[in-house]
Amino acid sequence: MVYLINEETLGGIKSLRASSPEKLDWSSVFVLPEWLEVWWQSFGVGTGMRPWLLKVQKDGEILGLAPLMAAPGAVQFLGNTDVCDYMDFVLCPGQETEFFEALLDYLAGGGIRQLDLKHVRQDSTVLNILAPLADKRGLGVEIRQESVSLEMALPASFDGYLDSLSSKQRHEVRRKLRRLHEEGSVSYRFVGGGEPLPPALDTFFRMFVESRSDKANFLTAEMEAFFRAMASAMNRAGLFRLGVLELDGQPLAEIICFDYQGCVYLYNSGYDPRYASLSAGLISKVMAIEESIRLGKKKFDFLKGAEAYKYHLGGHEVPLYRCRITL
Repeated sequence: MVYLINEETLGGIKSLRASSPEKLDWSSVFVLPEWLEVWWQSFGVGTGMRPWLLKVQKDGEILGLAPLMAAPGAVQFLGNTDVCDYMDFVLCPGQETEFFEALLDYLAGGGIRQLDLKHVRQDSTVLNILAPLADKRGLGVEIRQESVSLEMALPASFDGYLDSLSSKQRHEVRRKLRRLHEEGSVSYRFVGGGEPLPPALDTFFRMFVESRSDKANFLTAEMEAFFRAMASAMNRAGLFRLGVLELDGQPLAEIICFDYQGCVYLYNSGYDPRYASLSAGLISKVMAIEESIRLGKKKFDFLKGAEAYKYHLGGHEVPLYRCRITL
């Protein structure tokens, strides 16, 4: 049995996914080649790190990919927790243990002293396969929860979703929806999905900085350039969605989403503060959930952060961890 580990380029893994997307489990949008490429071009260049994308094969068959970046003696996922909510390895189902056995041998043989992986979900291959394997080898393994994400399974109907909420939250959602509809003609739609990016994206950035001061501070020129490049790349991949809430044709709130493998990821949002009394920000998310159900999606992922509205709208916690392995 022969294991072969080669370094791949970002372009190389993009071609690999395009040629056989079903071969590997690309578990979330944050490990897709399109995402990794934009992140590296936006934030990685000039950091002193280098992309280290390792392809592991056995007897000519691929076992998986390690989307890493490296500094002397240490490696971590290619990405950062500011904009990449959670990460994992990209593996061929059923081959996970062989992949990690080969990877650990390769890293140790190459002088790597620490593998610092964050953030990872509780159902990740990092926590369920790699960490126990490293512990069995007698390596130092430290696992610590650092954040939380929220998500929920979507029912077959919007009424079923409302029934899943607590009676208080169900009443509040219905009251806010009724209040908005009393003001005029309400519409909600997703745009994107490979179509040209709409002018509404510019409106999103205006709303983003106007809706909260912390968001205004977050959206530096560098971050806005990343958001635009990311939107363009994910849209070309057919995954980008911009949720637009309008009242009598006037935009009230917008959200950036990704539609991937039956799940809608709520990535970021903004609203016009002039319509705060109509709960425009919250209702844009409620209507995104409604539209996701209408489209037959199975899961709605609110992503990282413990904001109260996520719990109010039915989200359930998914702990996010940092896993450090000393080789």
